Amino acid sequence: MTVPVAAQHEPADVALLTGPEAGTMLAGALDVEGSRLVAWQVHTVHHRPGAGVTVGYTVTVERDLPGTPAPLRTEEYLCATTARLSHRAGPGLVRLEQAGDGPAIHLWRHPADPELPALPVACDATALSRRLGTPVTVELLAYRPTRRAVLRVRRSEPDATAYLKVVRPSGARVFADRHRMLTAAGVPAPQVLRADDDGLVLLGEGRGIALSNLLARGLGRAAPAVLAALLRTLDALPAAALDLPRRPAWSERAHHYAHAAATVLPEHADRARALADGIDDLLAVADPGPVVPTHGDFYEANVLMDPREEVVAVTALLDVDAVGPGHRVDDLACLLGHVSVLPHLAPATYPHVPDLLEGWTRACEQLVDPVALHARCAGVVLSLVAGARRSDGGEWLADAEGRLARAEAWLARGRELLAQRGPH
Repeated sequence: MTVPVAAQHEPADVALLTGPEAGTMLAGALDVEGSRLVAWQVHTVHHRPGAGVTVGYTVTVERDLPGTPAPLRTEEYLCATTARLSHRAGPGLVRLEQAGDGPAIHLWRHPADPELPALPVACDATALSRRLGTPVTVELLAYRPTRRAVLRVRRSEPDATAYLKVVRPSGARVFADRHRMLTAAGVPAPQVLRADDDGLVLLGEGRGIALSNLLARGLGRAAPAVLAALLRTLDALPAAALDLPRRPAWSERAHHYAHAAATVLPEHADRARALADGIDDLLAVADPGPVVPTHGDFYEANVLMDPREEVVAVTALLDVDAVGPGHRVDDLACLLGHVSVLPHLAPATYPHVPDLLEGWTRACEQLVDPVALHARCAGVVLSLVAGARRSDGGEWLADAEGRLARAEAWLARGRELLAQRGPH
């Protein structure tokens, strides 16, 4: 499989948007509105292979105000993307053309995201209070430019917490319907409290403790019971999910993620490409099993558990955007693949994971084709390599290289299992 032509520009786009030239670009965009760039720093890098590169910046800006002796200095957040947008340049959105055949770059000031028209309201407590009809405070928890944002909303009278998910308007109804479909089937997904046409969706609070916290604490003898509870939750996904659009599994886009990994680890580009080739080879001969309802992003951060030690049950299933038809092996691979990188992400926090991972992997091998499971675990972990990169000055190279090695280990075990079957 070849990487799309659009993606071939992306290593250069990452270098441009994170290198010294980015300062000149930001200064030029601010100059259009009469502001001056004082200082800037890369905050986040979002690379979606084949779909563009988006970078967020923390910046210090000065602007002159009539009748004031000194310029006003503010701290702001700017974004720049090479992704194709559905909105043309206009007020609050600057378009810059690259020399040569590179894609155009669009810049905007957060929260005026051109693809998320509800974000300015969601980030403004006064405006959001008017929208909801009750006084609230709001806190931004996560933001993926042009894609989605998650905010915590608190009401003081009565004391209540809810969560806002801001999505593209075209996806708001589908997103809300997924939640309603799950809750109607008894799956513990957050309740939809409000869904507006501009992409603002208000969800009830999921109750429980994140599975990631339990993994850090150590599951001990409860590990098999926890896995059984996770499997029961997957079993409860309604048959209606089969009518939803299917999203490709992580392993089915291995070459895209290899390209992203090579962008952040150019010295290991050959290893990343070899991984993708090996994953494709195993996928071609392994049985993925029947098509069933799947979560699509089933890993420890998206599962809340009952905090009581004597009760082992899933209390909330989060981030259900990808619910739809798929293969059970991909949900299991997503779980195992994410768990397998935790020791690289934070070795001191997850000392119990290696033993647990071994037990969970053996159990999952009894449920699906083991070769398919290991190949798809390799694909999941390969998709996580580029995400190890940090722009805050923190060390990340060992984490990224550890994830790459972990993906290779999953693939190697899959090959061993295939070889044990003899000629095929």
